[in-house]
Amino acid sequence: MPLRKVLIANRGEIALRIHRACQEMGIATVAVHSTVDATAMHVRLADESVCIGPPPARDSYLNMAAILSAAAITGADAIHPGYGFLSENADFAEMVEAHQLTFIGPTPGHIRMMGDKIAAKDAMRRLGVPLVPGSLGALATFEEARIVAQEVMYPVLIKAAAGGGGRGMKVARAESELEDAWRLARAEAKAAFGNDEVYLEKYLDRPRHIELQVLADTHGNVVHFGERDCSLQRRHQKLLEEAGSPVLGQADRDALGAQVTRALRELGYRNAGTLEFLWQDGQFAFIEMNTRLQVEHPVTEMVCGIDLVKEQLRVAAGEPLGYDQSDVRFHGHAIECRITAEDPQSFAPSPGRVGTYHAPGGLGVRVDSALYSGYVVPPHYDSLIAKLVVHGGTRAEAIARLRRSLAEMVVDGIATTLPLHRAIVEDAEFQAGDYTIHWLERFVAGRQGG
Repeated sequence: MPLRKVLIANRGEIALRIHRACQEMGIATVAVHSTVDATAMHVRLADESVCIGPPPARDSYLNMAAILSAAAITGADAIHPGYGFLSENADFAEMVEAHQLTFIGPTPGHIRMMGDKIAAKDAMRRLGVPLVPGSLGALATFEEARIVAQEVMYPVLIKAAAGGGGRGMKVARAESELEDAWRLARAEAKAAFGNDEVYLEKYLDRPRHIELQVLADTHGNVVHFGERDCSLQRRHQKLLEEAGSPVLGQADRDALGAQVTRALRELGYRNAGTLEFLWQDGQFAFIEMNTRLQVEHPVTEMVCGIDLVKEQLRVAAGEPLGYDQSDVRFHGHAIECRITAEDPQSFAPSPGRVGTYHAPGGLGVRVDSALYSGYVVPPHYDSLIAKLVVHGGTRAEAIARLRRSLAEMVVDGIATTLPLHRAIVEDAEFQAGDYTIHWLERFVAGRQGG
């Protein structure tokens, strides 16, 4: 059944991104906002808007009752959660469906399964997807952790079963470090997620972080849109992504894609999702699945020419995918820089009023942002303010275009990470594609030391 009106349960650039897709498809939009976001761009452009609470996210963008009430009073028939906030909250997805609304995303059951990293790994193991060597489930005692660590050999990583973002993760490089890692990971997981369950896996010393974008309809069709290399991370937070990966060829992409789409077809998955892997020495190992749209989805759109948000909307409306895997073609190379309102040296948040704002343009350049001159970046939410995405026929052309675009981009009045991205693009190792998930930490430390 076609969607008539979509409530966008998010803010900032992703809310604006969803609004644009809806508008092009003739679907009306409802923006929800906190009091501090009353003048935000997505609120200004939406067909309708509803204030759902004060600035703290727990009282607004995480307020399920307020969001559902906004849907009811505006007559929305669907809710798109974007990413972050309630996008991977299975209880919210269930509530949306219980109110006879369409949740634009996976089923609550799949969200719940993949939100528990142990359950996700168990599911992927059964479906034949390769995993990092480690424990088969949660570790009940330290002695269990010690035995598994001896089996997989040090170094090892203790990881929280719930949550993400690097919290509840501790490395032990020798048995003498294991007990402290075990204790600290459990305490951190309990404080961050209310769940102290942890598991153990082999710590890979030079992996790349490679993820595969997938989309499934409700008619049994599953396709993938290639990989993204997300290895440039600081404290497990991605700063720059590429599509495709500089280290993978078409054979690697095809083999991984076939394995993943077969697994998700068997699982009965629906809508968009991303499976994340570590890659080292030519081997992939599944680590988690994100049951939502990713921040970095534009790089995939740039190399495939397919609007993933529109596809989400069509799938949610019950339409079958109008193509199969052979119809998905990859063209050139794309790179995305996440521009945040943070000091480029200390990474301290830098909220405040934006002075001059100028977005770069030209062939192959895309900027996803809700900024405008005079906009006040609030201190209450994630610091992402813009995504600069470039496309070129080759990786070298994309880098040249990115260098030019970063030089053009102006955001005055607040500190941003633009200087850091300009420095990364000039680095010889980045230009050669020679980096792992540990590279950026060293690069940042070197700049701070200098």
